[in-house]
Amino acid sequence: MYLQTSIDDLPSTSVITKKRFRSIGINTYRDLINYFPFRYENYSLHSTIKRLQPGEVVTLRGTIEKAKFEITRKGKKIQKVILNDGTDTIDLVWYNQPYLLRLFRPSQNLSASGEVKSFQNKLTIEPQSYELLNNPKQRTIHTGRLVPVYSEQRGLSSRVIREKIYTILSLLTDESLTEFLPGEILNYNHLIDEFEAYQQIHFPNDIASANKARGRLAFDELFVIQLAAKLIRNEWQKEIVGNPFRIGLVEDQKLKEFIDDLPFQLTDAQKRTVKEIISDLKKPSPMNRFLEGDVGSGKTVVATVAAYLSYLNNYQTVFMAPTEILAFQHYNTLSRLLKSYPLKVGLQTGTKKVANTTEHYDILVGTHALISGKFSLDMIGLTIIDEQHRFGVVQRASLKEKGINPHLLTMTATPIPRTVALTLYGELDLSVIDEMPRGRLPVKTVLVTKNKRLRGYEWIKKQIKGEQVQVFIICPLIEESDVETMKSVKAATKEYERLQKEIFPGFNLGLLHGKLKSKEKNQIMEDFKAKKYDILVSTPVVEVGIDIPSATIMVIEAAERFGLAQLHQLRGRVGRGSKQSYCLLYTESTDKKVVERLQTFTKIQSGMQLAEYDLKLRGPGEIYGVSQHGYQDLKIASLADYELIDGTKRAVKYFMQKYSNIAEFPEIERRVEAYKVRKISRD
Repeated sequence: MYLQTSIDDLPSTSVITKKRFRSIGINTYRDLINYFPFRYENYSLHSTIKRLQPGEVVTLRGTIEKAKFEITRKGKKIQKVILNDGTDTIDLVWYNQPYLLRLFRPSQNLSASGEVKSFQNKLTIEPQSYELLNNPKQRTIHTGRLVPVYSEQRGLSSRVIREKIYTILSLLTDESLTEFLPGEILNYNHLIDEFEAYQQIHFPNDIASANKARGRLAFDELFVIQLAAKLIRNEWQKEIVGNPFRIGLVEDQKLKEFIDDLPFQLTDAQKRTVKEIISDLKKPSPMNRFLEGDVGSGKTVVATVAAYLSYLNNYQTVFMAPTEILAFQHYNTLSRLLKSYPLKVGLQTGTKKVANTTEHYDILVGTHALISGKFSLDMIGLTIIDEQHRFGVVQRASLKEKGINPHLLTMTATPIPRTVALTLYGELDLSVIDEMPRGRLPVKTVLVTKNKRLRGYEWIKKQIKGEQVQVFIICPLIEESDVETMKSVKAATKEYERLQKEIFPGFNLGLLHGKLKSKEKNQIMEDFKAKKYDILVSTPVVEVGIDIPSATIMVIEAAERFGLAQLHQLRGRVGRGSKQSYCLLYTESTDKKVVERLQTFTKIQSGMQLAEYDLKLRGPGEIYGVSQHGYQDLKIASLADYELIDGTKRAVKYFMQKYSNIAEFPEIERRVEAYKVRKISRD
């Protein structure tokens, strides 16, 4: 129960700090000790002042002789402490931190860590970290050891986070953190016990101990995720689909005729995916399939085939998308593909309505407004959900509450490495469309460095005038967040005004961002589609470039700030027509690694290949963090660690075979349920 203690009960902590913890999802002691450091500062080298050498990073302990304020000849304000450790004295120097002189008093014990520097033949230290001690032998938190460094958010400094975690861990006992994994799994995988792991991940004795702790806690995280997926899959397979499909010779023949009648030939990947879906629809348990494919790979066509099969069984299909713009696109695509057939397609979103609650629709397209609306949904045979990681689980739960248990097909255009998909979406069956439709021209991608920026703009002007094409210009988010801030909107607005006045005078420019109302966004997109704008300036959080064939140029400003997966999705917004399309990556970075990463992007067209490359290059914390608008929240495990993933899979398989009742392990059950809740609220 100790770890379930509310963060509000944290001793010696201000109300503001508690509020800040809550703002980043830290509500209990358990949440806080699961906020892991991303690196360590090595202040473990102790030295006496007499033996100091310039260039060393050391920790000194001593007593304060004097603390004073000085101004240098150049006007710099410095705070100086003279420290005596019994072997000699040394000046500790801080700049522009006057409050320190209120903390430091003569005769106080002080521990300070930093690099030894030589100035005018005199050694000094500008402390990178320090702490006052009650006695000379007191155990230190911020100095004299491997010091954990935490991600600083919402005004919470790494130092404050470190102090609070130290307080919790100092009171943690074996009884309040009992081992939750069976002993044989621990022994087989050479894992240290969890109590030690938490102590060593935050305050390690050495790097080897920190690595062992990280390995143990990463194992725990992946074990819980994969066990939860296995249990969800088992529960799903026990369910009976609400409206079972009949797929006999008649349905097979009509489906074949429908596919043959399409205005294009399905790719081999689409044919394979259709077969997998049909196989699922024949089963008595509901389908739970995850369909992954690049933008433009033809996922909607596959979904339409499934919806037609639902119609042949006299059932309805609900097709849900996370945004109104995407819903409208799907409505148009379905209407076009089915125009020769007697299926009735309806649309219902917050602001758009091409449906009537009194009429019957074979396919109903919309946002979550569909579920909360008054439509008759008792004959639903199939639910199709676009972008699973943003939208889905809650909506399915809503349908179940209404007594509906349909087949479920979820789709995503986010390039997800296969290992990641199988780990994080282990409860789903995976289908991948890994080829583009025949005749689709690859988007030519070019890296535009600082000295080529103006030439790039001139080329864009010629393309607009000569080829009658349209252009997207994407401005990056200012802050590392998946929520668009007013700061980002102002930056995009400023860039829009600059481009309009200085770069593209005489051209029509539009501006799109997430703070606009839905009606305004939709109108801007409609105007762009109607060619009222030559250029659309936008932030990346808005679904832009939806099926606009005349938009052939995608300009991405500060391209280095985007992950490859997001760059790929933005690039996929052009290349929808018969004309050659281009993606210009604007960057002013000269960092070799940044340039190499962006150059790699220009050479690879496959989203899956890019996602695998990004995973190996940057790690899951970056590729799937908030800057990527990610779909998972791993705290410590790496999805690039294939060996660990395989190890946890084997452990889950062993656990399920040996222990049939998870209730025998209350802590495992608690963690699995907590993960399910997080997953549902996240999706």
